Amino acid sequence: MAYEELLARARALAGTGQRRILGLVGAPGAGKSTLAARLAGDLGPRLAVVVPLDGYHYANVVLEALGRRERKGAPDTFDAGGYVSLLRRLRSGEEDVVHAPEFRREIEEPVGSALPVPREVPLVLTEGNYLLLREGPWAALEGLIDETWYVQPAEEVRHGRLIARHVAFGKDPAAARAWALGSDEANAAVIAAGRDRADRVVDPG
Repeated sequence: MAYEELLARARALAGTGQRRILGLVGAPGAGKSTLAARLAGDLGPRLAVVVPLDGYHYANVVLEALGRRERKGAPDTFDAGGYVSLLRRLRSGEEDVVHAPEFRREIEEPVGSALPVPREVPLVLTEGNYLLLREGPWAALEGLIDETWYVQPAEEVRHGRLIARHVAFGKDPAAARAWALGSDEANAAVIAAGRDRADRVVDPG
């Protein structure tokens, strides 16, 4: 599906007259955040804002205490309940501004209340790995996202992006490749199991 068609659909969601939430889901390195940022940029800040799931990563100190630091990115390394609560607040439209957390890759930590979402912005673009997972606390996401797109580029493209990202944020090339094809790939299999629940599968290029 061409990017122009995706933009037109996002614009239509923003024009319904009420708050809508569009979810972008896919494996690590699929290009979810890039697509979300491009859509939001083209729609403009009066119509759309991006709220990533990654803001709900547990802090590293918590992961270390739980013995999950080496599996960072797995479903049980996120505050799924916190994310569900955020989406409920965003859908309700009862608050003038909702402040969401964001994930800072340069420090590999979430930062709270960093993303303001004004009530008058009609479209929230939320992107992350587990929007279609229906196990444990993730099952509460059912019905909170109006439309979900599964972002799926060619696997060699996704792997290349992922390795390059890990290198850019401090891993040596061998460690980056090992993480991308190990921990990240295990998570990708979990994510792919929800693909059939997506409203559409997209490769914006």
